[in-house]
Order: sequence, then structure tokens, then C-alpha cells
Amino acid sequence: MKLISWNVNGLRACAGKGFRDAFLQLDADFFSLQETKMQPGQIDMEFEGWHSYWLSAEKKGYSGTAVFTRRQPLSVSYGLGIERHDHEGRVITLEMEKFYLVTVYVPNSQDELRRLDYRMEWEDDFRAYVCGLDRVKPVIICGDLNVAHTEIDLKNPATNRRSAGFTDEERAKFSALLDAGFTDTFRFFHPDTVGAYSYWSYRFRAREKNAGWRIDYYVVSNRLQPLLRGASIHPEIMGSDHCPVELLIDID
Repeated sequence: MKLISWNVNGLRACAGKGFRDAFLQLDADFFSLQETKMQPGQIDMEFEGWHSYWLSAEKKGYSGTAVFTRRQPLSVSYGLGIERHDHEGRVITLEMEKFYLVTVYVPNSQDELRRLDYRMEWEDDFRAYVCGLDRVKPVIICGDLNVAHTEIDLKNPATNRRSAGFTDEERAKFSALLDAGFTDTFRFFHPDTVGAYSYWSYRFRAREKNAGWRIDYYVVSNRLQPLLRGASIHPEIMGSDHCPVELLIDID
């Protein structure tokens, strides 16, 4: 089974930069989106043979997630079920027969880390949420987690120690998620690979220079490790300041 996740940084804009072609080219069983930045009815983005599920932020032009799947879920839920977190369209959960798929767009701590305290609350509540799911059946988490976990996950770690996405606090929360029984699938297959990034700023020709960050992930319950077959990043696919990430897993 092939899964793709992509922060499209505005689906309407990405649609004008080849999204449909990339979607068909990648040919996944599940295709998850983050930062769709749209409200219902603002774009016709359906594909024959696919079910789609959408969650928009209350604030227009902000955040938002979506999932396309060829397989009918048993159930679909939206948000974390926590009122203070569920206004920004950040989490969609598909319950399948043998696993949960959770698509997430984690809040950015923002300039001057003005949202870091909220981000810490979110991290604890999200971890509790997926751990609760994991007690029922294995979980596949995908999306823009807005953190570069280790120094090899970004180009310039020394100058970004207090930048949003690479603070000690954010990195520790990602470590806590892994310690709770989850695996970073890319590092499972590529533990020492450097220069593998999924996000590049639009400024300073960052993508051309590959001055990027790896902040888009597939993270799975540890007991799924024997079923993992591959994890990769697709920097060749344009259309956003992020690129798609991929997981191959033998699970129905």
C-alpha cells in the first residue's frame, strides 16, 4: 500500500502549478493534504474512484486538511475532540479495518515563538489522542509536524536553535511521541541520510540551494515496523514550498 502526504500551501494555488498531474503520477492509495487554505466549495477537486474528506479552518484562507482514499473508511472523525484545538482544521482521522490514518497539520510556533506555549499544549493533547487510538489498533500519522527532529533534519541547525520548528522544546515533544511507541519511518530506512528535506523557504533561492528542513513525516505505531517497505521524499515535485513524502507498507 502506498501513502502520500503533501503540504500544498494553498490548494487553489497548487492546482495551478500541476497538482492534478502530481496526484495522478504519484498514484497512491491514500493521499493526504495539509494547509489547503480553503473553505468548502472553493475548488472542484475530485477524482473518479476516490473518496475525499475535508476539514477547513474557521478562519478563511488558513490551515485546513484533506484526505483522498481509494478505500472506504469504517468511520471518519474531525479534530481532537478538544474545543480549544478544533477551530483550525488540523486533524482528520480515518478508521480502517486494520489501522487508523491520522492526517495532521501541527501548529507553527510562529515568529518570536509567540505561539510556543500553545504548541506545547497541542503536542501533549495530540500525543494523548494518538496513544488512545493506538490502544485500539495501530496508527499511521502523516503530515506537516512543523519540527525538524535532529540536526541532520535541516540545513543550518546552528543558526536555528531558537527558530520555530527547531527549538529544544519542540524537538523534545517529537522525541516524546516516539518514546510513546511510534517510529519515524524515514529515519527507520535512512538513519544517517543528510540533505533530505521536505520544505524550503521561498526566500533566498533556498530550494535551489537545498537549504531546507525535513518537517513532513510518516510516523507509525512501532508494531507496524515489520510491515514497512519504504519511505521517501519527492523533492522533484514542485507546486508548493513543501514536497510530497511517501510511505510504503504491507497493510490492507
